Amino acid sequence: MSELRFNVVEKAFQAKPKEVKAPSTCASGYFAKYVFNREKMFKYLPTEVYHKLVDAMDHGAALDREAADQVAEGMKRWAKEMGATHYTHWFQPLTEGTAEKHDAFVEYDGKGGMVEEFSGKLLVQQEPDASSFPNGGIRNTFEARGYSAWDPSSPVFVVDDTLCIPTVFIAYTGEALDYKAPLLKALRAVDKAAVEVCHYFDSNVKKVCAYLGWEQEYFLVDEGLYAARPDLLLTGRTLMGHEASKNQQLEDHYFGAIPTRVAAFMKDLEIQALELGIPVKTRHNEVAPNQFELAPIFEECNLAVDHNMLIMSLMRKVARNHGFRVLLHEKPFKGVNGSGKHNNWSLGTDTGVLLMAPGKTSEENLRFITFVVNTLMAVYRHNGLLKASIMSATNAHRLGANEAPPAIISSFLGSQLNKVLDHMEESSTDELVTLGGKHGMKLDIPQIPELLIDNTDRNRTSPFAFTGNRFEFRAVGSEANCASAMIALNTAVAEQLTVFKQDVDALIEAGEAKVSAIIQVIRKYIKECKPIRFDGNGYSEEWKQEAQKRGLDCETSCPLIFDNYLAAESIRMFENMGVMTRKELEARNEVKWETYAKKIQIESRVLGDLVMNHIVPVAIEYQTKLLDNVCKMKALLGEEAMSLSAENMAIIRKIAAHTSYIKEHVDAMVEARKVANKCLSERDKAIAYHDTIAPMLEQIRYHIDKLELIVDDQMWTLPKYRELLFIR
Repeated sequence: MSELRFNVVEKAFQAKPKEVKAPSTCASGYFAKYVFNREKMFKYLPTEVYHKLVDAMDHGAALDREAADQVAEGMKRWAKEMGATHYTHWFQPLTEGTAEKHDAFVEYDGKGGMVEEFSGKLLVQQEPDASSFPNGGIRNTFEARGYSAWDPSSPVFVVDDTLCIPTVFIAYTGEALDYKAPLLKALRAVDKAAVEVCHYFDSNVKKVCAYLGWEQEYFLVDEGLYAARPDLLLTGRTLMGHEASKNQQLEDHYFGAIPTRVAAFMKDLEIQALELGIPVKTRHNEVAPNQFELAPIFEECNLAVDHNMLIMSLMRKVARNHGFRVLLHEKPFKGVNGSGKHNNWSLGTDTGVLLMAPGKTSEENLRFITFVVNTLMAVYRHNGLLKASIMSATNAHRLGANEAPPAIISSFLGSQLNKVLDHMEESSTDELVTLGGKHGMKLDIPQIPELLIDNTDRNRTSPFAFTGNRFEFRAVGSEANCASAMIALNTAVAEQLTVFKQDVDALIEAGEAKVSAIIQVIRKYIKECKPIRFDGNGYSEEWKQEAQKRGLDCETSCPLIFDNYLAAESIRMFENMGVMTRKELEARNEVKWETYAKKIQIESRVLGDLVMNHIVPVAIEYQTKLLDNVCKMKALLGEEAMSLSAENMAIIRKIAAHTSYIKEHVDAMVEARKVANKCLSERDKAIAYHDTIAPMLEQIRYHIDKLELIVDDQMWTLPKYRELLFIR
């Protein structure tokens, strides 16, 4: 291999695991060390102020300015003890990342000196530049004002020397410019609608929370190798690279022994995550080489989203301390599995009931069926919107690629639940529902105890699968903000529960008994949403044809999928539920289309640069060496050399064909970009990049990968898959 590549690879392979010292106490002893949680609130705030803040967190009560000042003072005292010298409003703009501006705890004292200060005004509100973040035209360059406002429901925390305050981010004119504001509204909507439905079964329910448990998949790459691959550095994925002879075909990486260096990284990450109050629990090797997974305990949805954004930032920082780079792109390597972020979603009441779990009595099971069927109805009515909520230029590479669900939203329920729903649909009586619990399985091995078997299997090809006491939205992308999917899902469920209550109340007012009314409406819904239920192989061509017949959204073009946000039924739903206005939805779609086009544009530019500065020069240099060899053989052996050098001539012709194709199509790609960039609307531009430029990337890559197999390994300058995908 080339000297540069040899040095980079050698250094990566010689890397030693960094020693990580765990705190002397168990996890519970240092959990949330850097979080201003209720324990710290009680310690640092006056009792009256503490109760006001808890009321604001739990019930959305307003916090007066005097109380806010006292909260800010208590936060400052605690943060200083944690080593903080600055504070920041930490928010989630439409960039899929987070944003922060750090200010010191200092003000003039009026006597020529400085005094440490942090008031309620600074805690509650700040003013980032709204025109400098993606806003879809809501803010012009000369209209810069925007506001970040404290979200008391998500606790503040300290990272390094900065107190981080979770906030929403809105425009001067009131529109949301982030993910958190509409998420909070969606959670409020599903809370209100679900509580009203719960009152059919229990009048004591006062609050329903949406819960989220995310599973974060990611790749690790040695930092030196990462730096030697400009495509990884600039786009997050390899735009070229022939698959290694060995990748995941032996299925030996999944749940295998964690490499020592990776284990040290994971341990360090877990310690820091726990100190920030992120309840990480599970870690393991994933299917592809160098791919791993991290998962926490379930949390309330808003906090879970914040924690996922925080963990992704933390992973990047900790990885560099261990000589790695984290890849969160959904498909960083061709030919092996990509990375997703499964969103396990459920609803629970303040009385301790998990609404997506079967109960012990018929009435409890009717409540369970009520919420399951209404969720299915929401997914059925808005399956295109749910697909749009998880779609992106990066996730489009992963969906349907035989390791992720297809880009057609359907729901797997399992045999028992399907039988229950089919029975209810066909029954003419108002009998209540009976569900069995787990059943035992005895193995013919004396030392193995009886196993408890779930009543549902799992279907990895289902984008929205029921898994016993929750639904698993499996199509969310690895680097995505979970809030996007959760906004769409919770709003759709809120709307559906609202419609359900109206339908049931109408029957009750007409003289039907409550249970009979509920069952009649549920029976109607079971029939209506049947097309969304599918327990088979989501990868098959037959399913694609069947889904089309069922009327499900089968669009595959990312820019066109985004149109679902502006469908009449989507706008009506978001506006009726008080989550987003038409103006906000239109602005977000502008951002989505613009982001899509820019990402493909960047990939195209990077590929063109690599082709002209790495691939073609190296291929021509090798070709020249072969030609020199042929010429020297001919000079020495005469015509006899032609037969002896036939193989070299064949290689020379192959190189010429591949390089000619590559150069010609890179030039064509540049011209296609010029045409696309002239499109007047962001939607048209995104469609042009999808239809003309994105396919060129794959076409050019094919010929580059062929050259990689031909050109002398000692001359190839870029690290190959066999080096990138295996940590030593």
